[in-house]
Amino acid sequence: MQRSLIVFVLAASAVAALTGIVAAKDEAAKDVLPPGSVSRAEGLEAWKRIEAVVTHPRCANCHVDAKAIPIWTPAGETKPRPHGMNIHGGESRIGTEAIPCSTCHMTSTQANEPAPAPPRAGIDWQLAPVAFIWFGKSGAEICAQMKDPKRNGGRDAAGLVGHLRHDASLSGFIPRGWAPGAGRSTPPGTFEDHVKDMAMWGAAGQPCPD
Repeated sequence: MQRSLIVFVLAASAVAALTGIVAAKDEAAKDVLPPGSVSRAEGLEAWKRIEAVVTHPRCANCHVDAKAIPIWTPAGETKPRPHGMNIHGGESRIGTEAIPCSTCHMTSTQANEPAPAPPRAGIDWQLAPVAFIWFGKSGAEICAQMKDPKRNGGRDAAGLVGHLRHDASLSGFIPRGWAPGAGRSTPPGTFEDHVKDMAMWGAAGQPCPD
């Protein structure tokens, strides 16, 4: 009986995950704009807004180099600094070699309250892959990286929008950046604004500043 229940729960989880992926793809398909429907000038303006989001500490702090030392911006502060308590992500990028990120950052869809409790998300906490280093880079460098399928997870412009929607379907890190808990700074605009800007930038041909 117990084994049957476990199998049922696993199957239900798999179905829920698959349903979320399908729903995210459907949502992303509605967001994507026809190529060329947005001018280069409008695309560059959209990129300025995207840059303000991706370079904000709430987004950039986990996009660190191979040293895997997370950056954090605690509640009540606005400047990023190395994570306290000698936390290290290791090669695993999830802290397996020392203290797993999940020790403090629980996987949960509950609100990030009360501050200053560690922020959490609906997926397991981890540093972004080494290929996705953003912290300390200029907006132009991040732009070139984000439009390059070799450095963005193999995604085209529509794929980047789909990535945002898929992460949101899991209550992942990206939408949670705008809901980190009281006292913590947030990126400008909203998650939906960010999706629209990503779609506009893609339709304009993903222009980058000179």
